[in-house]
Amino acid sequence: MKYKRILLKLSGESLAGNAKQGIDTACLEDYAEQLKSVADTGVQIAIVIGGGNIFRGLQGTKRGFDRVRGDQMGMLATVVNSLALCSSLTSIGQKSRVFTAIRMEPIGEFYSKWKAIEALEKGEIVILSGGTGNPFFTTDTASALRAIELEADAMLKGTRVDGIYTADPEKDPSAVKFERISYDEIYAKGLRVMDLTATTMC
Repeated sequence: MKYKRILLKLSGESLAGNAKQGIDTACLEDYAEQLKSVADTGVQIAIVIGGGNIFRGLQGTKRGFDRVRGDQMGMLATVVNSLALCSSLTSIGQKSRVFTAIRMEPIGEFYSKWKAIEALEKGEIVILSGGTGNPFFTTDTASALRAIELEADAMLKGTRVDGIYTADPEKDPSAVKFERISYDEIYAKGLRVMDLTATTMC
């Protein structure tokens, strides 16, 4: 089944490659090539990228940071990642546009559902940065929200892990992969695939 419009959620860590922090240019270029190949088939693509390769708001609270300030730093990290991906896409001839959840022109265009849909319909890859623009909400929740707003046919999530498991396979070697699972089951089992706010929205 071919989707007309998708929202892709990428973890910030996936941009870091083996270094697990910062931005690996090889990973960035690989993502750009893959995204362009999908866009070339006519699929409209919106993307939300996390900022965990640069900074996580919750990490800051462990160091005594105010949670709101920490989350704001995390939002800015998503903007850095979004600009990097946009630059990589532009370098291979794929039109893309960065929208920000908080006003920060000329770095990005302030997000509006209507402007984002207009860009998608022109064949641009739309990159949505800054989360929801509010503290205490993850980029998973931002992804679910934007997917609903933009009337995406599907929301897809890309991380370092190759599926949904009974536990984190990077921490628990006995974790078992699900072949198929519903959002209701994810919620009932308390699986940390996405935060529960995002799961309930899906």
